[in-house]
Amino acid sequence: MSRSWERKVRKNMSKINKDRKKSGTGQIVFNAEKTDTFKGRNIMAPILILAFVTIFTIVSPLNPNFKFTTMFWVTIGLYIGLAALLYFRKPYLTIGKDYVVSRRFGGHKRLGTDALKGFRLQNGYVIVLPKKGGPWTFSRLLNRFPTDDMTVKVKAFAATHGLEIDEK
Repeated sequence: MSRSWERKVRKNMSKINKDRKKSGTGQIVFNAEKTDTFKGRNIMAPILILAFVTIFTIVSPLNPNFKFTTMFWVTIGLYIGLAALLYFRKPYLTIGKDYVVSRRFGGHKRLGTDALKGFRLQNGYVIVLPKKGGPWTFSRLLNRFPTDDMTVKVKAFAATHGLEIDEK
C-alpha cells in the first residue's frame, strides 16, 4: 500500500473515532493510534501586547508633531489582531506512540523518540528537551497547561522509550 493511501486511511479513522468519542460510543477502529493531547491557553502574550498598544495610544499624541494618520490606526488594529491570534491559537502538546508534537512559532513541530534527549519535570512545568534546538516549556502559570496530568503521561512515555527524566 502506498504511504499517501495509509495517511488518508489514518486521517479518516481518526475523524470517525473523534466523532464517535463525542457521541459517547467507543472507537470503531481498534488499531487506530491513541494520542494524548494537552491544550493550554496563551494569556500573557496578548495581555502584554494590549498593554503596549494602550501605552502607545496614550503616549503618541503627547508629541506636538503627532497626527492621527491612517497608518497609526492600521498599526493599532494589527497589534490588536496579533493579540487575538495569539489568544485564540491554543498551544498544545500531543504525546503519541513514539513521538511528541507541539505548535511552535514556525508551525507544528513533531519530534520522534530519536530526536528527544529527555524531559525535565518541575512543579508547574513540563519541559521537553530535544537533541537539536531549544527546550519546549509548558507552564501552568503562563499557558494554563494541566501539568499534573502531563507529568503522568510524560513519565509513562519516557519509561516506554528509555528517555531520561530530570525531576526537580
